[in-house]
Amino acid sequence: MNRFRLSKKLVPALIVLLGLALAACATVPGTGRSQLSLVGDSDLNAMAATQYSQMIQEGPLSSNQKDTAMIKRVGANISRAANEYLREYGMAADIPNYRWEFNLIQSNEVNAFCMPGGKVAFYTGILPYTKGDDGVAAIMGHEVAHAIAHHSRERASQQMMAQMGGSLLSVGLGVGGASALTSDVAMAAYGLGSEVGIMLPFSRSHESEADRIGLMLMAMAGYDPSAAIGFWERMSAEGGNTGSLLSTHPSDQTRIADIKRYLPEAEARRGAAK
Repeated sequence: MNRFRLSKKLVPALIVLLGLALAACATVPGTGRSQLSLVGDSDLNAMAATQYSQMIQEGPLSSNQKDTAMIKRVGANISRAANEYLREYGMAADIPNYRWEFNLIQSNEVNAFCMPGGKVAFYTGILPYTKGDDGVAAIMGHEVAHAIAHHSRERASQQMMAQMGGSLLSVGLGVGGASALTSDVAMAAYGLGSEVGIMLPFSRSHESEADRIGLMLMAMAGYDPSAAIGFWERMSAEGGNTGSLLSTHPSDQTRIADIKRYLPEAEARRGAAK
């Protein structure tokens, strides 16, 4: 009886937590998926710009003028398509938040990314897999899609909500009279459950969503969206398949199958752009 009365003290906090989750929602352009939005874009963009500037200063930037020009050329085309995409879905107000910048860094690392606010970096190590402009556009579209879909903001919001939930659980265990051992076990289980059950699946969701939006962007920019299949097949052949259970990326087979499923929509956009 005493535990029940004490647990009722948590009801207001639970209501606030639920209210935040319901009220702080946004919609991903093109897919219509609802996403959590507890973090402001201005803060994320400012932090990203600072980190990006430091990274570019440290470099080293590639001295290959041809490859650098390709990254900047494809980037400019994809970013224009991204602006058009945002306008199409009634999100023109978001466009000024992006200060697009594209750089090629000399590194054997096979990687590329787009920070919040439109700061893009390619590493030279990925270029052997892109095989020219269309392949670069496949990756550029995917990375830019992460930015315009606000995946970093959603990820930060999920982490904030998980931390709030963990704090609430800790308080609940305390007022409920749980032993120290019980509390430790419960908190460990909560941490594992939120990571495997929430964080990683959402990350895979982000990757798949970026694949879909990225295809649309590269098609709208005039590139061949089917080039994305070739790129991921080359990556799969080189790196192997790690599976998707505890990965933040879909399996290679899943990714390629999904891209093939989205191709007709992308081809239609490419045809309309001609």
